[in-house]
Amino acid sequence: MSKESNLVYETAKIAWKELQRFYAQGNVIHVNDELDLVQVATAFSKDDSELVSDWMKSEQVGGVSDIQALQWFETDADVWAVTVAPFVLVQSIVEKKH
Repeated sequence: MSKESNLVYETAKIAWKELQRFYAQGNVIHVNDELDLVQVATAFSKDDSELVSDWMKSEQVGGVSDIQALQWFETDADVWAVTVAPFVLVQSIVEKKH
């Protein structure tokens, strides 16, 4: 099974409040909703620094802002998350319109 396949199964919804310890340590990375969370996690796990750097420069991947963290905390939000040690990559849960 490929690394990407494994990461699909390791991705889950989690309450943002459960990630506060990791956020406080600076180990939570926000992934823009336009990107595929598993694809980004795979790039992190393969140490694809060029691709990750491109995403960071375009602000599609980066640290969770204090404003975003507070909003998720206050609304008791769930996020999609996957761990690529030492980081936890998170993405907003976007409801698809039917």
